[in-house]
Formats: sequence, C-alpha cells, structure tokens
Amino acid sequence: MIYCCYFLIGLLFIRLLVALVNYLSFSYLPKVISVAHKPLVSILIPARNEEENIGNLLEEISKLAYVNLEIIVYNDLSEDKTESIVRDWAARMPALQLINGEKLPKGWLGKNHACHQLAQAATGTVLLYLDADVSVKEDVIERSISHFQRYELHLLSIFPKQIVATLGEKISVPLMNWILLSLLPLALIRRSKNVAFSAANGQFMMFNAVTYKAIWPHEKCKSHRVEDIAILRLFKQKGLASDTLLGDDAISCRMYFGLNDAIEGFTKNIFQFFGNSIITTIAFGIVTTIAPFILYFYMGIGWSVAYIAGVVAIRIFVSLASQQSVVQNVVLTVPQHLVFLGIILKGLINDQQKKLIWKGRNILQD
Repeated sequence: MIYCCYFLIGLLFIRLLVALVNYLSFSYLPKVISVAHKPLVSILIPARNEEENIGNLLEEISKLAYVNLEIIVYNDLSEDKTESIVRDWAARMPALQLINGEKLPKGWLGKNHACHQLAQAATGTVLLYLDADVSVKEDVIERSISHFQRYELHLLSIFPKQIVATLGEKISVPLMNWILLSLLPLALIRRSKNVAFSAANGQFMMFNAVTYKAIWPHEKCKSHRVEDIAILRLFKQKGLASDTLLGDDAISCRMYFGLNDAIEGFTKNIFQFFGNSIITTIAFGIVTTIAPFILYFYMGIGWSVAYIAGVVAIRIFVSLASQQSVVQNVVLTVPQHLVFLGIILKGLINDQQKKLIWKGRNILQD
C-alpha cells in the first residue's frame, strides 16, 4: 500500500506542477498587435434557440474595431425568436447574412452540421467560429490575427473567461478549467506534435480557410460530441500548426445558466476530457476523492494535510490562470468535487441509456 501512497503523492505533484506552469506561462493572446495584413474574417455563428444571446453578440461584433468582416449566422431550426432577432440586425449590418437551416441529415450532430454549412457559405480567408453565448470586446480580432500570423497557425482556439453568476454555476463551471489546467500544459499544444497534448474550445475556433476547406474537419467529425478536441487532434496528426489559449476580459462567456444546465452540458463531454476513456475518468474521480484518507491511514496526518494543501494550491493556480475568484474556488472545493462526481455518474447513466437531450435533440443516439 505504501507504493499506492507514493503514486497518489506523485500524481498530485505532477498536477500541481502543471497548474503552476499554466499560471506562469501566461497563456493569453498577446496584448501587442503586429498584423502584417488584415484579411477578410468570416465570423461564423451556429445558433439554435439563442434568443437570449444572439442579439448581444451581434451588437458587440458591430462595435469591434476590426472592420474587414463578414458575419454569417446559421439558424438551426430555432423555435424561439432567434431568426427575427438576426433579421433585425441584418437590416442594420450589411455584412451580416442569415442562413436558415434544414432538417438535420442522418449521422450528423446539429452543431457540426451547422458549422459545415457556415464554412461552405463563407468567403473569408480566415474562418472564426463563435458560439452565440460568447462576448467579444476591444481588439480581440486583431490580437487573434496577430498571434495567428506570427506562428503561421492553421487553427487557434481560445477558452473564454467564464462568467459565473449563481451558486450552481460557481460549483460547476470552474470544473472545466480545474481539469484542463491541472492535467495539460497549454504551452505544449503548439510546441509538441504529440496528439495527447490536445485541447480546444468550440466557443472560439479560428481556421485558415484554405486549410479548412481542404480538410472539411466538421464533416470528418460530424457525429463527434466533442468535435473541437477531435478537430485539433486531426490537425496535429496532419502536422498543421495549432494553438489553444486562455481568454481574458476581451473574450468571455456565461456558458451555463444554473447548476442543472451546467451538469447537462458537462455530462455530454466529461469522458472526452480524459481521452474518451470511461475507465480513466472514473479512476481520476476515485483517486482525487479518497487520496487524503488513504494517506491519513497509511502515512499519517502530516501527509494527509500536505496533500490537502497541494489540492488547495492547485485550485489557487488554476483560478489565477483562469482569472476566476481564488477565494470562491477554494471555499467551494468540496461542493465542486461532489458535482464532478455527480457529472461522472450521470455520464455513465446517459451512456447506458443512450439518451442525452441537448438543444432539443438526443445526441447519444446510435
């Protein structure tokens, strides 16, 4: 059992080191802008029942300094006021185009199909996918283009700064970055060719249009529930330079509204966070839960307290890197972890039942 204790301590140390590196590496878009030329950027927005968000995003896009834009919204059979809101904005924004979707073809997931249709309609040399609930401000386009051109990227993804309002969101939404930033050094996504170092966020994905239309990645990943990570892995397999960064105040998102919404959202991709391995996900959940107790019984209270201190340190570094409240995430460590375990359990149940309703569609159908 002593070797098991050493394993638990070693895993914690690695996660702590990864979290520290992610904090110190300052993995955000550079503030200094150096744009060789300003290409036509196609902002592509898949939207299904987004009446609460789409107007805000279009208003923010209209205020951006970058003007060489075309904006295309794909209305994916929305049952609310999404279409009418976009039409109202199109009357004021000549660069805005609305595409009304058709019945989803067999074998496709809704967002993947919407993204594929958007790319077919786009004429820009850079394709920028934004989710309707994203907020973009200031010079985020220029900063993105600058980074894109500097490293001759084919794909750039950004994890927006997450906005949390309710208690339910505070004990759930931070879990995404807690997993990501304690297990994956973001700097290695661009620097390493190993596909194991892959993470992306479909809320912001920027593509070289020529590369995209040579591969048509959303079509290749048409049935993949976590298409963003699958696409980045595909690009890395093909040796195409890609990068993933963290967002600051210039790009943010209130991803979910309340605890139930967050649990449903994370449940659909919890296993993909761990390489699409159910066993690895369960093992991580068990290990991070029982480790302090194992160390207490076999190595004494000192090691158990040291382990808990390491857990807190990880929360601190991840919170700082994510620009989230340190105090809030430390205080809510236990309820956040309980929610994490609940998400794993719900994911197992959904996989067994082959049922998970998202945006009015069952995305777990065979």
